[in-house]
Amino acid sequence: MTRHDHPAATYEARIRRVTRYIVDTPDGDLSLDALADVAAMSRFHFHRVYAAMTGETVAQAVRRLRLHRAGKWLVQGGDPVEVIAARVGYANAQSFNRAFKAHYGITPLAFRAAGQADRMTFTLRKGDASMYPVEIRNCAPARLAALPHKGDYHQIARAFTELAAIFSARGLWPQARGMAAIYYDSPADTPEPDLRSAAGILVEQDFAMPEDLQDIPLPDGDHLVLTFKGAYAGLPAAWDHAYGVALPDSGRMPADSPSFEVYLNDPTDTPPEALLTEIHVPLLG
Repeated sequence: MTRHDHPAATYEARIRRVTRYIVDTPDGDLSLDALADVAAMSRFHFHRVYAAMTGETVAQAVRRLRLHRAGKWLVQGGDPVEVIAARVGYANAQSFNRAFKAHYGITPLAFRAAGQADRMTFTLRKGDASMYPVEIRNCAPARLAALPHKGDYHQIARAFTELAAIFSARGLWPQARGMAAIYYDSPADTPEPDLRSAAGILVEQDFAMPEDLQDIPLPDGDHLVLTFKGAYAGLPAAWDHAYGVALPDSGRMPADSPSFEVYLNDPTDTPPEALLTEIHVPLLG
């Protein structure tokens, strides 16, 4: 099978299309949502796919490619710095100068005087060599009784603790079918205070949802499911594998709904090395 015929080729083509768009329109709308549209990919998944496949976040790529384009214009033309700053999407020369020096180590004028533009590079990561069990599973619709969490994802345990207290106080545990968490934003591209997630307990479809809990439906249909065994600290690498290797290799596209984690055992009575977590990526039919 040639690289062109490999199922991951369609993902590579989408990532390359986004890269060309950033280079060609450095002063345009390069927000996550806009670039997800260029990739023709769900906004819930685009940022994870991009970072897992390229090794840099969307924000890092936008900054690098804008400054690369600026470097070429500095060397190849005589436009003033403030004009070039505007052409690559910076509001003023001061912010451009700071970003340029942070990236290249010298000022734009010193870069122009040196007369040597850098070469633009684009490489895809080769993927994590670690192996995780992965399957395409047809899942029934599910439902979460959840509490929202905003801020550092590592602090979501507080929402789970509050949720567990609610279930204990109201005698709801007999109706619980497991625990799950949804992470809506990219920690690399979203300020920590703005990160959105939800801690949830899986319940049956006929569960009478308390008014103070969120009723979050989980999609049915095909999911890419990666099973991770070990301490939760190892989950970021498993997410990278799911989005950078397993999903592209599947040849399937993610659906327009967020991914989530399902916890198959209880960290309060299970050794960290024996914890089992499923990462679910809902897929288009």
